[in-house]
Amino acid sequence: MRMTTRFIASLLAVLAVVAVALSPLIGGLISRWFQRDIEIRSGLVFHTLEAPLAERLGRHDADGIRTLFDDVDRDERVAGVGWCDARNVLVHRSRRMPDGFSCRFAPATTGEPVFRSETSFGRQLLVGAFPLAGGRLVIVHDIGYITDRSASAQGYLVVSLIVLAALISMVTVLVARLTLRDWLRTVRDSFAQPVASAAKPSSADLAPLVDEIRQRLRALDGVRRSVDDFRLNWAPETLAAILDRELPDSEVIVVSNREPYIHNLVDGRIDLQIPASGLVSALEPVIRACSGTWIAHGSGSADNLSVDAHDHIAVPPDAPAYTLRRVWLSEAEQDGYYYGLANEGLWPLCHIAFVRPVFRDGDWQQYVAVNRKFADAVIAEARTPRPIVLVQDYHFALLPRMVRERLPEATIVTFWHIPWPNAESFSICPWRGEILRGLLGSSILGFHTQFHCNNFLSAVDRFLESRIDQEEATVTHGGETTLVRHYPISIEWPPQAIRSLPPAAVCRAQVQERLGIGADVRLGVGVERFDYTKGILDRFLAVEALLVNHPEWVGRFSFLQIAAPTRNRLPVYQQLRAEAEALAERINARYGRPNWRPIVLLAEHHSPVEVFRLFRAADVCVVSSLHDGMNLVAKEFVAARDDERGVLVLSTFAGASRELLEALIVNPYDTAGMARALVAGLSMSGAEQGERMRLMCEIVKENNVYRWAGRMLLDAARIRKRGHLLGWMETMN
Repeated sequence: MRMTTRFIASLLAVLAVVAVALSPLIGGLISRWFQRDIEIRSGLVFHTLEAPLAERLGRHDADGIRTLFDDVDRDERVAGVGWCDARNVLVHRSRRMPDGFSCRFAPATTGEPVFRSETSFGRQLLVGAFPLAGGRLVIVHDIGYITDRSASAQGYLVVSLIVLAALISMVTVLVARLTLRDWLRTVRDSFAQPVASAAKPSSADLAPLVDEIRQRLRALDGVRRSVDDFRLNWAPETLAAILDRELPDSEVIVVSNREPYIHNLVDGRIDLQIPASGLVSALEPVIRACSGTWIAHGSGSADNLSVDAHDHIAVPPDAPAYTLRRVWLSEAEQDGYYYGLANEGLWPLCHIAFVRPVFRDGDWQQYVAVNRKFADAVIAEARTPRPIVLVQDYHFALLPRMVRERLPEATIVTFWHIPWPNAESFSICPWRGEILRGLLGSSILGFHTQFHCNNFLSAVDRFLESRIDQEEATVTHGGETTLVRHYPISIEWPPQAIRSLPPAAVCRAQVQERLGIGADVRLGVGVERFDYTKGILDRFLAVEALLVNHPEWVGRFSFLQIAAPTRNRLPVYQQLRAEAEALAERINARYGRPNWRPIVLLAEHHSPVEVFRLFRAADVCVVSSLHDGMNLVAKEFVAARDDERGVLVLSTFAGASRELLEALIVNPYDTAGMARALVAGLSMSGAEQGERMRLMCEIVKENNVYRWAGRMLLDAARIRKRGHLLGWMETMN
């Protein structure tokens, strides 16, 4: 018994020494991570301020410079911002810069950013210097909180390791009493090396330490969010900076069904078409900024004539920035995977639009096969074992798991562009378990709104054995963890399509001449695919109700509906088009005049430039989705109106209504309410239009597509950091 007591005491002492020795190492690691994140944040702030600050310095605009500095100064961790000239004089400074701070505290720089820690003015500071306009921009952060958090982490780790030592000791005593004397003799002989055995506990015994590290890593989320909270000018350069600093040497692969550029044979020549798609308009600027590879279905009649021997083509054609890899599908594959399971099954299942989902076993087999074909393409295109794979939409619910099985170190970010139904509705799907397991192969799974995230977590909780962490928004299934977050998608700012367009007044005259609409006729517009979820019939009925209840608008208001044909093989889409054309014809026959039609229906594709021309010409834009993920048409209309005029009538069932609160929010099922909103929009004063449009423009500008992508990439970087730390911990195991 005395020998056993001595053994336990010795083991506890050795493990306590190991705990104390290891604690500063972990604390130092966490401190360096925090400081590195602050340096990254400083770099992002510098890239944001670089152009406007240089411009204001050139104009000697002291007030403008102070406004820029004070905007950054709002962050509680920033202690001050200033600019030192070539004479080492602090010429400009923010209000919160410590009194007595001078350029001697700022490290000199010869062309690269330099950081230096300072203990001055009663605080621990990190001073960063960035070369700019013949001087240097100085960004000062208060880093005293890092010491406190590191000390707290060290304390927790010491306690955790001591508890771990006690547990190991008790297990050792139990084993010692149950084993034979010769085994005990062997243990005593090897007692001279207790550190080796104590330093390598089993993976199960290491769990308390891993949990503690996870707690410390959660603190990094605060730093990441503070970066996102800065009023950054999110642009391609910002995305490039994130990739360079947070995800260096990472390759980016996008997977989607729809391709960003389509080549068709028209009259014997190859014609280039840019499809009118919210997904394409959102992702194309991102992949251009990342210089990656886009894998998509080659659907054009001349697509196979435009690629090289490896099915590659450099795009955009006028200024190649990334590679498009086309995947070829047979007619049977397209019928089963795309028209069948995806658009007759999953599309109506996820949209509350009262169209019955159709599930056929043959369609499911084709869906599995096509997902496998695209997964093979990802593996073939990946140049490293750890690519970042951005999987898009409901066409590829199984692909994340398929890629994960062959590239276990890949960071897979899946974005579901349509709504996710509640668990009761989702239970209709015969392959609900396979779809959920496929999606949970993702590192990150994104939706437009938190409501859709909640629906997904509810479905997982109901149909899969898993562990859901509501606080961290994660699902752990089969030993792998998926982060489930909402990332509201947006558009690039400013849109490229408006750069070649004339002012709004000129666009209006051009559209009126093209459509034969009188100069005194007010114009409403709707632009989307011919889809039953978009509420096209409902907005036509609202126009009719407007004419019935407000006859003064007869002859003075026309509604132009652009409806691009889509999925023409499916009977429900054929029926929708027939109903829309018949309804428009009936309303025009009843209220129309020789030189005026209340509804102009154009069932044809329009280029992005032509769509934005229509937006600039319109008095009112109607987005009446019956159920939608986001609906980027609403944001595109706002972005088109740099004249700060026009009114947006927006469905409450579109995700955009959560952001564009200054629109006239309507229930598309309420025909009379829609008609009243049209009257309100047509009667709204120019001053009110301007105020509403300015607020919405600010939202779309700040929350643009680069911010959408940047948030996902920052989360991907954080997941990779966790993987690195846990991998390091495993090497110590």
